[in-house]
Amino acid sequence: MSDDEPDAGPRLRSVILGGIASAALTGRADPAPLDRPWPRGLRWTRAVGIGRLPFGLLVNALLALVTLLMVSAAYSNLFGELHRPVRPPHAPPQPGAWEVSPPSAATLLLIALAVCLPLLLLDRHPLGAWRFSFVSMAVVDVRGWLSVPFVPAGSLTMIAALFAVAVRCERRTTAGVALITAAGVWIKGGPDVGPGGTVLVLLPLLAGYLVRSRRTSRQRLAAEAKRHRDAEAVLKERQRIARELHDVVAHHMSMIAIQAEAAPYRVAELPDETRGDLAEIRATALDALTEMRRILGVLRSEDGADTAPQPGLDRLDELVAGARGTGLTVEAEVSDGLADLPPGVQLTAYRIVQEALSNAMRHAPGSRVALSAVRERGILALRVVNGPPGRRPTGSPPGSGHGIVGMRERAAMLGGGLAAGATPEGGFAVEADLPVRGSA
Repeated sequence: MSDDEPDAGPRLRSVILGGIASAALTGRADPAPLDRPWPRGLRWTRAVGIGRLPFGLLVNALLALVTLLMVSAAYSNLFGELHRPVRPPHAPPQPGAWEVSPPSAATLLLIALAVCLPLLLLDRHPLGAWRFSFVSMAVVDVRGWLSVPFVPAGSLTMIAALFAVAVRCERRTTAGVALITAAGVWIKGGPDVGPGGTVLVLLPLLAGYLVRSRRTSRQRLAAEAKRHRDAEAVLKERQRIARELHDVVAHHMSMIAIQAEAAPYRVAELPDETRGDLAEIRATALDALTEMRRILGVLRSEDGADTAPQPGLDRLDELVAGARGTGLTVEAEVSDGLADLPPGVQLTAYRIVQEALSNAMRHAPGSRVALSAVRERGILALRVVNGPPGRRPTGSPPGSGHGIVGMRERAAMLGGGLAAGATPEGGFAVEADLPVRGSA
């Protein structure tokens, strides 16, 4: 015997008791709204006008009609059995038969309503319909004038409720319904009715369970197919964007790099400062091409995973050198211990500093910039402040203006914050606080 076998009994009891509690008290059925779509096989009814109504509304209207017919049939059955001779005139009364006076017509109607009204709840509240039907079948006793202990119309209602429960409820609840119903059949019907009644209980439950399993499988397959179509559409769109970037942006950046490299050879007497500027332009264009190729690789990959090395704070010196090459006077203060920061924090910090310096190049050329990146008490504090422009600013290229929004979103993704705004001296300041997990 294994160590797990002693726990099988309590676990089984827990499952059984949980299913019974779910069926009797806590269970809920899958919702069935009135405005749900028509089944595929009935959509032809739109041609005759019926299909334009909400399908759930029509189902509940049909259930109301069936309930009315079932109540009438149950009343007629009870009334007919009540007035049918069940024993010879001088024979002794049967056990359980009424001896004083027969039930009144109102009592018969009340019984018919009690066993048939659960049909009204079948679509919206199948578990409630079963509970209603079970209680009414348990309370109503017709053994005095019927040959069976259950009203036939009530048995049909119970079968319909069992099927609806199996279709709309989870397995645990369905198992609890099966146990309670079978126990009720045996308690009230005894050994004469119990075996056949149990079969009548299990058949609709099995049929409903098969319907639910088939529907769940179809929904799962449909959801997987939709996810596949969505992923394929996203991949196609990324590939289209990658082609456009390659054909337009990458081509122009390549031309800039080539022209910047060829310019010194076309002009014999070119100042050294101009040669340095052209070399910086070429280097910047090549860096942009490298970043472009990385982005194109991400866009073209199926899962969008970025496998290329991401820039970090170890490349801040390159950013500062590039900014100084454009005429900015950059004073950088970078604290020690930034190399072991998480890659996500390093990438976010790098991009924020990159965007802040780019803004200073565009809007405040020739200005003095103070850059600081300090790690303190679990926070990486970034500060990029530029003074007034040293020369006339150039206009922003079309489509710009979202840099601050992007920086703020990057900081928010790490749980940090970013503030950007003009300074009293006429410059601009960008300040960001990025939490560093695991930092003291």
